[in-house]
This record gives sequence, structure tokens and C-alpha cells, in this order.
Amino acid sequence: MSRRRALLLALASLPAWRAMAVWAGPQRGAAEDFAAVVPGYKLVFPRDHGAHPDFRIEWWYATGWLSLADGRPLGFQSTFFRLRTGLAEDNPSAFAPRQLVLAHAAIADPQWGRLHHDQRAARTGFGRAGFATGQTGLWIGDWRFAQHGEHYRIEAKAADFAYALDLVAAAPPLLHGRSGYSVKAPDPRHASYYYSRPQLAASGTVTLAGRPHPVTGRAWLDHEWSSQLLPEAAQGWDWLGVNLDDGGALMAFRLRHRDGSPLWSAATFRPAGGQAQVLAPADVAFEPLRHWRSGRTGIVYPVEWRVRIGRRILLLRPLIDDQELDSRASTGAVYWEGAVRVAEDGRNVGYGYLEMTGYGEKISI
Repeated sequence: MSRRRALLLALASLPAWRAMAVWAGPQRGAAEDFAAVVPGYKLVFPRDHGAHPDFRIEWWYATGWLSLADGRPLGFQSTFFRLRTGLAEDNPSAFAPRQLVLAHAAIADPQWGRLHHDQRAARTGFGRAGFATGQTGLWIGDWRFAQHGEHYRIEAKAADFAYALDLVAAAPPLLHGRSGYSVKAPDPRHASYYYSRPQLAASGTVTLAGRPHPVTGRAWLDHEWSSQLLPEAAQGWDWLGVNLDDGGALMAFRLRHRDGSPLWSAATFRPAGGQAQVLAPADVAFEPLRHWRSGRTGIVYPVEWRVRIGRRILLLRPLIDDQELDSRASTGAVYWEGAVRVAEDGRNVGYGYLEMTGYGEKISI
């Protein structure tokens, strides 16, 4: 397999804005040829729900907690990426790989004890894969992520699971950073356009072992796009999105140096019915409390955390410890991504998703 092909395949396994960290190979269509992320851009909806093909990388990332009829919880995750490769842009052939669509789907099932997961990748064209502008719309074969007004529909089928979920928004998008301009490092050139749709009402079916189950729950959607890379000093990242039980929403992340010290942190909090509050790096801190070692890879992950957001202290506990996604056989990436319960002052206050990368090798190719 060529280095370029391995590079493209690797993007299929990476969650959310973290895919930027690996797309660094020299090629025609270097960073200066892609659209730039600049402060002052005003996000406009529904236009910015759709794809932005002039930018290098873009993703739509949905996670959530679902309940089966008997009350058993499940976690779900669905990510679609759009990647402008910078390759063959002057080639009129429909076979030219100018744009790729990549997707990842997963179910966290306590009864099974670890993730069900699958992934796909394809160049756009010929009806096999594509994306829409003006509203969310992506597909690879029969995997779909589509929007109609404030309603999203997600469908994925794998060998050992499937889901068809409807997500309905009842609040406007939550903009991160400065009105959607989200800085990722001390150097503001490392930035993206980034918003979320928290508190999505979820319903539909999840199929496990060939049996469909009706589910309901609450979900979170991220949409982000950029052309900039993460800083070289970043070993990995920890990201958290939480739907709070009182109707509020919290997003927080940090980038880490190789020694585990913070490189950059940020958070956005929106109280129920209130205005969003953007927190500075000094107001965000992640402290690991308990670790779990993967029996497959030997990687040690912090699976319980104390997270400080301003004056609030939140405790994170996983739905299951083993939410490691190991895709070395096809892409080389290994990371932890899973459902967590969120507690404060001794009581549960919400449910969210936590992503952690760089606890084995640094994400790079």
C-alpha cells in the first residue's frame, strides 16, 4: 500500500476535528491553496449546515446515549468526513480523487462489554459517495447522514450492528470560540469554524445480533471545518461533549504535550434557555482519576476524570471501560471514544461522550 493511500485511509478512523492532525504530507494543493479559517467570518444557517468543499477537512459528528425498551443504555457514534485531497484538481476525469467521503459508526453496549464499530471510505462521484451544500447531506453507499430543517436522519449498517436514528433539534446552534471561530493552539492560525447541536431528541432503531430494538435518547452533533493543521507539539487531545439533565450543554477540550501537560484548552457552556459562555484556557482543566489498560493493545487510558470548568467540578465515569477503537489492520489509528456519565456534588447531572487520542503513539503518519 502506498504512503498516500495509507494516509487517506487513516482519516476514516479519526473522530471530529482530530483528523487535521494527520493530513500533513506534501502535495499539490498545499495549505495556501485551501480556503483559510479567519476571524470575523459570520456563520449563517442553514447555509453553514452544508459542506464547504473549498476547505481541506470537514466533519459531522453525532454521539449520544440511547435507552432500549427495558431501560438498558447504549452509546452511539456516527462521523462523516469530507476531505479535499488537493490531488488532480485540474483533471476533468470523474475518477480523479478530488474529494473523499469517509465515515465511522459505533455502538457501545454494556452487555457486549466493548464497542461494535465499522468504517467506510470512498471518492465522491458515480453515486457511490457524496455530500450536499446548503444543508447537511452525506452518504457512502447505504450509510447516510441527512438533514431536513431541524431534523437529522442517520443510517449505518455493519456486520454485527445497524442503526437508523432520527435526531431533532429544539434550540439554535451553539457556536464555539468567537462566534464559531475556534482556536486550537496558542498560535491562532491553528483554528477551525465549529458549532454544535446539543440536546437533540433521539429516536429510532438499533439492530444487535440481527434483532431490531426501538430506542430513545439524547444526542449531540458537532460540525467543524478547517484547512489548518494542529501544532507539531500536540501529542493528542481529550474532548468532551455533555448534554446536561437540566437542559444545558457543555463542550470542553484540551490538547496535550508528550509529557501530558496541557498545550491548549477551551470550553463553551450554555445554560438551559441562556446565552453561551466561552471559557479561557485557564478556566479548563482535566485531571485523570482512574486508568484502564487495553488487553488488545496494551495502551493505558484514563477512563475516569475530574474536569474543572470555571468553578464547577465534574466527575466523568464511562458506560464501559473498553471503548477503545483499534483500526491498526486497516488505518493504523488506535484511540478511546465512548459514552460517559457526568456527576457533580455527588449526583448525576448529565450524559456525554469523551474522546482521547495519543495515549499510545502520537497521531501522525
